[in-house]
Amino acid sequence: MTEQSAPQPPARDPWKGLRGVMAGTLVMEAIVVGLALPVVHRFGGGLSSTNGVLVVGLAVAMVLASGFVGRSWGLGLALALQALMVLTFFISPALGALGVLFALVWACILWLRRDVARRLSQGTSPGPR
Repeated sequence: MTEQSAPQPPARDPWKGLRGVMAGTLVMEAIVVGLALPVVHRFGGGLSSTNGVLVVGLAVAMVLASGFVGRSWGLGLALALQALMVLTFFISPALGALGVLFALVWACILWLRRDVARRLSQGTSPGPR
């Protein structure tokens, strides 16, 4: 009678987890931007068509971009949307303040990305090699 060893679970891919964090952050940011519509209306001097299109367009673009974070250009797209969000400070200070807050979140994500790459190159992190 031969003993069969228990199947080993597949190695976890740290990049897949990080892509999930980035996609989740974009979706969460889109929700927050969408919820900022009443704030922009109340404190941004009214909701003009430009402000409304900007807020809705940013929210939709962030949701769409969350599906592309796994592509080679996906992180660049996410960071470009983040830069655009910060630049909205000149149109709507409330939206720009949210952009600065989420820029700090993206700075942490970029730091995590660098740390994952360093650990994988040193071989100190489990995962695909």
